Amino acid sequence: MYKFPEAVRKTYEALEIPFLIMGVEEGMPKAILFTDGFLKFQGVSRETLNELFHGDLDGNLFEKVHPEEAAKLKAVSDDFVLGIQGDYDVIFRTRRADGYHRVHAKGFRQRMKDGSDACIIVYSDMSAHEDIASELAEKYSLLGNEGFFIDYLTDLPNINYLHAYGQDRLMDILAMEKTPVLMYFDVDSMQTYNKQYGIQKGDELLILTARSLQEEFPEGLVIRGADDHFVVLDSIESREKLGARIKAVNRRIKHEAGGQTTGIHAGVAIYTKGKSIADGLDHAKLANKYLGEDLNHCYRFFEKSDMEDLINERYIVENFRHAIKNDWIKIYYQCFLRLETDKGAGFEALARWHDPERGVITPADFIPILEKYHLIHKMDLYIFEKVCSEIKPRFDANLPLLPVSVNFSRQDFDYINVPEELNRIVERYKIGRYNIDKSYFIIEITEQDMALGTENFYEQLREIRESGYKLWIDDFGSGYSSLNVFSRFDIDLIKFDMDLLRHLDDHNGANREIIKAMIGVARKLGVHTLCEGMETEEQKAFLKEAGCELAQGFLYHKPEGLDTIFHRLGLGIPIPAWETEEERKTLSEKW
Repeated sequence: MYKFPEAVRKTYEALEIPFLIMGVEEGMPKAILFTDGFLKFQGVSRETLNELFHGDLDGNLFEKVHPEEAAKLKAVSDDFVLGIQGDYDVIFRTRRADGYHRVHAKGFRQRMKDGSDACIIVYSDMSAHEDIASELAEKYSLLGNEGFFIDYLTDLPNINYLHAYGQDRLMDILAMEKTPVLMYFDVDSMQTYNKQYGIQKGDELLILTARSLQEEFPEGLVIRGADDHFVVLDSIESREKLGARIKAVNRRIKHEAGGQTTGIHAGVAIYTKGKSIADGLDHAKLANKYLGEDLNHCYRFFEKSDMEDLINERYIVENFRHAIKNDWIKIYYQCFLRLETDKGAGFEALARWHDPERGVITPADFIPILEKYHLIHKMDLYIFEKVCSEIKPRFDANLPLLPVSVNFSRQDFDYINVPEELNRIVERYKIGRYNIDKSYFIIEITEQDMALGTENFYEQLREIRESGYKLWIDDFGSGYSSLNVFSRFDIDLIKFDMDLLRHLDDHNGANREIIKAMIGVARKLGVHTLCEGMETEEQKAFLKEAGCELAQGFLYHKPEGLDTIFHRLGLGIPIPAWETEEERKTLSEKW
């Protein structure tokens, strides 16, 4: 039989907390490890348990469980081990030396160092809560199975009850010709609250939440879910009235809690024909998820578009690796203009996802999702490498090798050493043979990222610039750090946020004066300037008059792939006027 690594075994066995670790391989338990606390909890020796579990794992695991609950507990455990059920939160009776005790078991999955999965289950004795269990058993008519359906802390039915009887309650509401609604509540920042005020105060907050929900929804079914989550099944008169009741719960919790709390968040799903209780719970959870950490609102209704957003999100995440492997993500180049000469001075590399099923997926659709799932560093390195790989075909076609900027996210620097990765890719493509060096590459970082970066992030930025790459600040003037960036970093250029240009004449032309002033400061400090979003001749004239060096926008050039440029060359269509390397150096020094 499989044995846990010795270091793992010794570390966990010595713990006083009563729990066991079940090693899992291909959906089957392969070993069980008991802590000292579990042995004390069960009142047996390690030798006895090892001997018992050497044989039939399943049989011995449920041997002492009350016969009325053994089958249900085994079903829940099997689903948990197989990964079908994410939460393991059950109450059951088990035989001890002095009779049956109610035990509360909570479990979670964890990846072990050897790459296998482990199911870790923690146990606590509920014998002190027998009176509560009996009272609730009578209340919910669950005699004989009460422990399996009760949360002993809040006296509420638990999630097992919702799964077993929720559909029946939903049908009862429909039979009364009312519209069912499912609400999924999340107590805000519960972990932080526990750390600040202690576990006991945290338990009191959960009990307060339970009582507040019961009193505000007296006709509804109020459920204690896993950890700091609650579920309410009730009927709805109107969105406004239901929202007012949720707000009332939120106000009470914030007012009566034994410490500072931001209250609760709720996702709300109104019943639609043909949907099950499980569907409603999923929809309510999704609405809660999309509400996020917005403290201005404490509830959000599920909308059909939420499911579409979720499907799109999953599609992006699940197909991102295929998109890179199959070259679905293309580089589009947008040229920026030197205003003094009306010649192209460089390009920004932009990503476009050409999906075989969905057509073109824009960066606005996939970049936030990749950031959310911490995959954006893979995308940014991929774009940088694609730019490097396309230097040779541009060189072979006698196209001027103008500098190219590539956008990087602050998140990238937490997962990879960016300067090391840049150097590795540049060395791989041997760019020196094309008469260019690292200064050909421009690394763009947004002003927002600059304001929120860690010291590790800033140190890597310094190394990037010291290695010879150019460093530009994107979206400058968007309101995050602005002028103090000049005093903290050596940067080569600032790109003004396009909203400044789009709203030149708002508020008596305030943006005109702001742009002029920032150009003046930058010029005195030897920092180049570029303004994005140039779409009209009037905007171009203003930028030139204000002394801005470079401009980027649809008035001059729309993003296009290298294949499009080659196609025009093949048809004999002349390319726009692009400055030479000598012109670029001369004009940059002049600035």
